[in-house]
Amino acid sequence: MSQLTFLGATGQVTGSCYLLETNNSRILLDCGLFQGSKTTELQNEAPFPFDPASIDAVVLSHAHLDHCGRLPKLAKEGFKGPVFLSEASFPLLELMLKDAAHLELRDTEWENKRRERAGKKPLEPLYTLDDVEALLNFRQAIAYNANTQIRPDISVSFHEAGHILGSAIVQLQINEQDKVKTLVFSGDLGNPNAPLLRDPEILTNADVLLLESTYGDRDHQPLANTLKELRQTLTEAAETGGNVIMPAFAVGRTQDLIYWLGKLQREGGLPQQQIYLDSPMAISASRIYADYAHLFNIDDPEFTRVAPSGWQAWLSGLYYSETAEESMAVNRICGGAIIIAGSGMCTGGRIRHHLKYNLWRRNAHIVITGFQAEGTLGRAIVDGKKSTLKILGSEINVAAKIHTLGALSAHADQSQLLQWASHFNQPKPRLYLIHGEKNALLSLQTCFHRSGWNANIPKVGETIAF
Repeated sequence: MSQLTFLGATGQVTGSCYLLETNNSRILLDCGLFQGSKTTELQNEAPFPFDPASIDAVVLSHAHLDHCGRLPKLAKEGFKGPVFLSEASFPLLELMLKDAAHLELRDTEWENKRRERAGKKPLEPLYTLDDVEALLNFRQAIAYNANTQIRPDISVSFHEAGHILGSAIVQLQINEQDKVKTLVFSGDLGNPNAPLLRDPEILTNADVLLLESTYGDRDHQPLANTLKELRQTLTEAAETGGNVIMPAFAVGRTQDLIYWLGKLQREGGLPQQQIYLDSPMAISASRIYADYAHLFNIDDPEFTRVAPSGWQAWLSGLYYSETAEESMAVNRICGGAIIIAGSGMCTGGRIRHHLKYNLWRRNAHIVITGFQAEGTLGRAIVDGKKSTLKILGSEINVAAKIHTLGALSAHADQSQLLQWASHFNQPKPRLYLIHGEKNALLSLQTCFHRSGWNANIPKVGETIAF
């Protein structure tokens, strides 16, 4: 009998990791970083609750760090099997993990200098670039909708999830004693209003369904309203001379933002003539997106024509800020610019410098376009609980105007999640809600119960048989 153990993104959004065990195989679905508060991130240092060397393969839904970020640690501790992922995730995984390793080594070096002064034992990094290189050698790309035998008793197929480039709904078929059981893992389901990617593919059959719940307690506001608010924000910033600061995830959100800014520009609704993409990783990710433009939807014929030529052909005035010197020059701009930078939750990267230099300005605008996990700087800004925030060692007064544009999220909202799941045939699969904070999980569970579908909220370490 097969069994599944919930090891991460269970009762919380990040740390995606699920262990599937059959009579002949041990498979991991995702192996992601825990992100958020310092307490949350301490979970990354804990030993795996299994022997990494015993894992036969990893099946990866997509290349965001909360789904893939602990893979080098897995390799470091003995895993040597294949990592199956979609074709577009193949280059994105390298980009994400190498950047994560650089940040890990830098942060460990800084911490160890502090610990040395205090006479404390130095720390080891979670993993190194060598560990990343070892892991990358295990990648095996699978095309969408290509059913592939990955173990004698397990086959996998990837289906468009519409979340980021290469994101996949994972369908596993387990053959035991001539009986086939189907496990569907939604991964992160995309927002059908997203401008670039195709809508999440509809699946209809499963015995067990793992469904993400990031926005399980709310619906996004209508897209037209959000774009109107964005246009008004840009106009007000131009009139008062302030900067517009946009924290953005390097993969997915950044590219969506560039699309919408280009769209507004063509409609005469973008007064700013200087748009800075201040993130080397987002710049590299944008180039990968352009390479895979054939995977985009065709909702906008003009964009479809321009996309293969790159983002600067779509958005006039877009500048790539790659070096540290270029980034520092952007910091000195007092107004009139749009600055897009990472990290998306404001937990690291260059966005913290731009917040430090702009958050105290009354004519500045901070535009939040993605989910902000508990314990992050982005969440503190959205919640508005503090009049001052500590950023890079300085106390910063929050005087800028804060805007939250939910409709630009790359995640499906409550209604969209319910709609997608409604297509599964009777008898409905056993449903487990994951990737959500407590309120989101409980709210979505209630919605499913009202429709007569029992939705379970698993606990970390819980094992189910099927």
